[in-house]
Amino acid sequence: MELERQLLHRNREIGGALNQITLDDDYNLPDYKPDLTKVIRERGSLHFDEVHASGGHVWFKGVLEFQILYRTDLDNRKINSLKGEIPFQESLTMEGIGESDQVKLDGKIEDISVSVINSRKLSIRSLVEFQAEAERPEDTSMLAAVGADSGCEIEKENLEALELLTDKKDTLRIRKEISLSSNKPNMDEILWSSVELRGMSTRLKNGEIEVSGEALVCVLYSGVDEERLQWFETTVPIQGNVECNVCEESLIHQIKTELAQADLEIELDGDGEERNLLLEMVVNLTICLWRETNIEMISDIYALDRQVQPNMQTAVFDRLLVKNEAKCRMSDKIELEEEQEDILQICSNENTLAVEQTTVTEDGLLAEGTLTIEILYMTADDAMPVAAKRAYVPFSQLIEMPEAVHPVKVYLDGSIEQVTTVLSDSRNIDIKAVVSLNLLAFEQQEKQVITDINESELDLAVLQQRPGMVGYIVKEGDRLFHIAKENHTTVDDLVETNHLTGTDVKAGERILIVKTV
Repeated sequence: MELERQLLHRNREIGGALNQITLDDDYNLPDYKPDLTKVIRERGSLHFDEVHASGGHVWFKGVLEFQILYRTDLDNRKINSLKGEIPFQESLTMEGIGESDQVKLDGKIEDISVSVINSRKLSIRSLVEFQAEAERPEDTSMLAAVGADSGCEIEKENLEALELLTDKKDTLRIRKEISLSSNKPNMDEILWSSVELRGMSTRLKNGEIEVSGEALVCVLYSGVDEERLQWFETTVPIQGNVECNVCEESLIHQIKTELAQADLEIELDGDGEERNLLLEMVVNLTICLWRETNIEMISDIYALDRQVQPNMQTAVFDRLLVKNEAKCRMSDKIELEEEQEDILQICSNENTLAVEQTTVTEDGLLAEGTLTIEILYMTADDAMPVAAKRAYVPFSQLIEMPEAVHPVKVYLDGSIEQVTTVLSDSRNIDIKAVVSLNLLAFEQQEKQVITDINESELDLAVLQQRPGMVGYIVKEGDRLFHIAKENHTTVDDLVETNHLTGTDVKAGERILIVKTV
């Protein structure tokens, strides 16, 4: 018998693993750096050099890069900075994972602290969480049609499902030149800088993905012939395109943007003065694209002249439940601790958004998390001209989502739209923030699908023992096709014999069945 099959591509979840570890190391200041008297601000970032799976484990290695802003023992250059790295090599246990499986690994710095051992030596300690998810590409084969001369009775079912077109990573490289405003002195040395993405959005076009947004750039520097530290802040527009051969405007998509690298370097302007900054950024994109498709597959099959036995297997189909975006607005007031210096001017705030928990409720998806705000500010104390304050702002947001009958797979991406810090007095700061929560939810439905068919001769002896004519009372859940199959006749014969107007029957209805030989 000629069989026509249809394939549907998706990723099947293999498993997940999570672990927390502590990274610590002692760090000696380089000879060219002045002695350290007090740590003002510390931060870290994780970078993976290698990730692979084998033997039921996910193996990875990389570095924790740290940066420290500190007070020196010098009279003329009171503030300095340094950076270093701590290498790591770890593994996560995940049963059933193989070398060909796709692994998505995320690392999050839960805490980083710096202890001063002496003026030339520091102890770096960080609590890091690693989380891995593994998926396996899977093609579901379904029977879509049989040859016209097969002589089979078939029942078809229409199913809405999502087909995965691509799951990949790409990068967007941005190179911009920034000029100091005229009221700022020339730059001598960059002491501290931050680059953060804001308002990032993506739009699908035919054959490419358009990426737009902006980068908030903040720089603390020492000026030429200037004793007091200088602060510079600006926004840089981001606009670029990433090639994607399968991309179409109508596709369902989830695209995450993450700043992987940002380098700032002092450059000379046209007059030969150090008034320009060269910004080079690498933005990582995690791209998943799906197409909504309507599948018409054969759900059951039989024949009157031979035994036709379908081979069945359980398959999972993803259906779009909702694609929704919510804006979460939050506000808070923070107060300096007693031992901290008064605020003269706020320089910058570096922000990190963490969605820590999602819960499916009757009203939708409840997202909970924390916005961490690191504030760097100028003080009126010449001995300690720069200080820092860390604040945690919790948030909770309900995102509308229809109630689902089947299990739901949730993709939630959070991004920072805006954070403002306003000085209310020298000891208090008002915080207002807006974050965007983008929800993509799939309903995962299990179905029995026909993968192949076995044919054999009809057992005439068994068939002849059946009555030639029976009366049947339709039960709840009965379908005319199954009644015909069980009684060795056809749907058309049942419709004709019982003068039915269609193939729908109701529980309690009486029908006459004549066996077809």
